[in-house]
This record gives sequence, C-alpha cells and structure tokens, in this order.
Amino acid sequence: MCLAVIPRSLSEAVLTHESSQQVVVIGTGYVGLGTVALLAHLGHRVTGLDIDAAKIEQLRRGEVPIYEPGLASLLAQQADRVHWTTDYAVVAQADVIFICVGTPPGPGGAPDLEFITGAAVGIAPHLSDRSQVLVNKSTVPIGTGDFVQRLLEEHSPHFDETRHFVVSNPEFLREGTALGDSLYPDRIVMGGAPEGVARLTALYAPLIEQTFAPPAETPRPESYLRPGVVGTTLQSAEMIKYAANAFLALKISFANEIAGLCERVGADIQEVATGIGADARIGPRFLQAGLGWGGSCFGKDTQGLISAGREYGYPMPILQAAIDVNYRQRQVVIEKLQRHLKTLKGKRIAVLGMAFKPNTDDLRDAPAHDLIQRLHAMEASVVAHDPVAMPRARREWPHLTYTEAPDPASALRRADAVVIATEWDEYRGLDWPALLLTMRRPLIIDARNVLRSPLLAQIEQFGREGPSSPAETVHP
Repeated sequence: MCLAVIPRSLSEAVLTHESSQQVVVIGTGYVGLGTVALLAHLGHRVTGLDIDAAKIEQLRRGEVPIYEPGLASLLAQQADRVHWTTDYAVVAQADVIFICVGTPPGPGGAPDLEFITGAAVGIAPHLSDRSQVLVNKSTVPIGTGDFVQRLLEEHSPHFDETRHFVVSNPEFLREGTALGDSLYPDRIVMGGAPEGVARLTALYAPLIEQTFAPPAETPRPESYLRPGVVGTTLQSAEMIKYAANAFLALKISFANEIAGLCERVGADIQEVATGIGADARIGPRFLQAGLGWGGSCFGKDTQGLISAGREYGYPMPILQAAIDVNYRQRQVVIEKLQRHLKTLKGKRIAVLGMAFKPNTDDLRDAPAHDLIQRLHAMEASVVAHDPVAMPRARREWPHLTYTEAPDPASALRRADAVVIATEWDEYRGLDWPALLLTMRRPLIIDARNVLRSPLLAQIEQFGREGPSSPAETVHP
C-alpha cells in the first residue's frame, strides 16, 4: 500500500460503519489510559486491560495512577463506557484491540519487545472467528508489525489473515498536553493492509470529522479544523514515529549547540531562535535551549534508530551527535555552578523541578535525576522540590540522596545556588527578589531560560551571557 493522505471525502460506508464499537486497550500507562479516555469519549465501549492487578484495582476505584491534566476527569465522565480487567478473555468480544505497552531500551539501545510479545501471545488464544483489528500504538522497531502477525499465527487457533488485521497507529502525544494532542491531533498515521486501515478509520470517524462534543476541560482550539490522515504500510508507519521524534530531538540539540556558541560570542539564543524560527521551513517549536530533553521518547527512539542502522551496517552520526549534545547539557549545569562556587563540597544546592517536563509526574530520564546524582557525588547537599512528582520520586528514586522541600521557599532558604530544572509555571511566578534575600548567595542557574529581567545580573542561563563576576553576596 503506497503512502496516501486520505481525503476529507471518506466514503459514507467507512464513516458510519459500526459507529459504536467494542474496544480493548492493553496497557494502562500514559498512552493506554489516554487511548481509553479518547475512545470512550468518542462513544465506543472500552475495556482497559493490564496484567498489574493492583493497578486495575486502583482504576476500578476511580484512582488514576499517573498525573496528566484532565485525564482523571475525562475517565470519570465516561465511567459507564469503561471497564477494567486483567483477563485477556475480553479480546474475544472486541472489534478493535490496541496494544499500548512499554518498549524500554534494551542492551545496545534496541527496544526491548518483551511486553509487546507478552501482549500478542496473550491476545492470540482469544481471537474470534470474525473480523478483528489489532492496532499497535507502542513505539516499536521497524518490522514489529510483521513480528506480531507471526506470533498471532503461531499462537491462535482462529487466526486468519483475511479476517485479522495488524495495523500500526503510532501516537504523537506530549505528556502534559496529551488530551489535547489526542482530541485535536496534527495527523493520524495508520499503516497496514487496506482493510485494516479502513476499519480503524471507521473507529476514528468522529475524531477525523471532529463531530464529537469537546470536553469542557479541553476545548477545541478556535483555529483547529480536522487532522490530516495518512494511510501507509506497516513499515512506513513504524518509521514515521521514530523519524518524527528523532527530528524533534535534533532540533533541541541543535538549539543547545548554538546556545553554547552564543554564550561565547555575546549573542542571545532566544533572539537567535526567534529569528531562525520565523522561517516557515524551520518553525519556532523545539528550539528552546536549556537542560535538554528527558522522558521516555526522544532518547529511546533516537537510540532505537541508531540501533536499527547498526543492524544494517548503516551508521547514523547526526543522531548520535544529538544524543551526545543532549546529555552534555547536564554537565554544563555543573560547570556553571563550579564557575561561581568553585568547590561544591559542603554547598547547599536547591533543585526546582524533578519531572522531566511540566504538567506530568513522569521521572523517566529526567535531567534532575542526573543533577542530583552528580551533585551528591561532589559532596554537595541537595534540596529538591516539584509541585507534582515528589511522591513518585520517593518510590522510583530511593537510590538518590536529597532532601525534599515542601515548597520552593523552603528549598531556597540558605541555599548557595538554585537550579531550575523543570519549567513549571509555579517557578516563573515566584517572588524571586524576596527569595534571593533568603539565600546565602543570590545565584540562579536557570537551566530552562524561564526567568526574565530585572534579575539577569544574578542569573546564569543557557545561550546568554552570564553575570560578569561570580555571585559573592552572602546572606546570613
């Protein structure tokens, strides 16, 4: 099947086919829960399935195990259409089955397909003798769709390639804005046999035509019309996901590399980014200099492409450079602290922000993790705060040594420096002049470039000239 952008004039038969369908979503992480909420809001009957019984019990009580703005409310509103289970037997009644499980990096950077394999093997015995579509939303190596189909053939007594279709439908969600990205996407990519793509198109008809009523918490943007719909092959759909994330990672690392030179020549990275981002061929998004990316996608997916290239004897040096620049940024923060404080031994350093980005509690590959770890290794005393992620950090970062602060003011009190590691709006709105008076030294390492004048003389940012001399004022 060749790449094709499916036009607005979709056939009436496709758009009205089984307007309310029975859906099973396997995996209840960020992607899975968002998919459950979206499809239930579109009017489908959805069962969320996970092998973690404790998580399923939590969801049955109405407790959402992750933080994502608006998600808990939307799931509560659709409670009559949503059910939760650990039993794969529900697959037998499903029209469409989504796989939304994790694919963490394995040795050498290649994604670990353990959970994909487990999901496919769990599904296979319960496939029915009628038409069903199996949709992979997980980020997977190119060729995984064929791999999943082989697993179904080997483990299902009912598998028939004329009735059971494997489709790749990668997600393009940003944590913190996942509901808006789901309800009003730029594009929907579907790869697989034409029959499978048509069935999935029917499921998504209210989304494609934007005929659903927007949730009160996530209104439809005024300028938004409808998503582009791309139909292609399994392999191309899988590649689109990897290539999109790798390109965004490249933009961030490019901005950070230019920022380093800006500091040395007296240019301002934000002015430079505005100037080059005004070019329609480049665009302004993902040109923010600072501490670099974190999370579960950019690093893993970029490394996944490099690993795929290595498998075929095809080096990808540009992507490797993007990774190298990104992780270098974490050391740049340490170097800025050393330039002002000289030795870090015995210094009190406040770290504001622990999640890898604002509006989420996700700590995966969070830059703050590396900062805390490195600062402790240099015998600094670390005090950390995050508006949302501290409870999760207690569970996931027991190996780190730091003190929790109940609020930003407590974190900064008698600190020798503060590092802004996550661009929470809460930190932008702090009374910084007053807080600086409570610190031993008025030194801010603004690793997300969120603060503005008149504090610039006391701030070290990325891609901008720092203070002409180290912050020496010591408050009692």
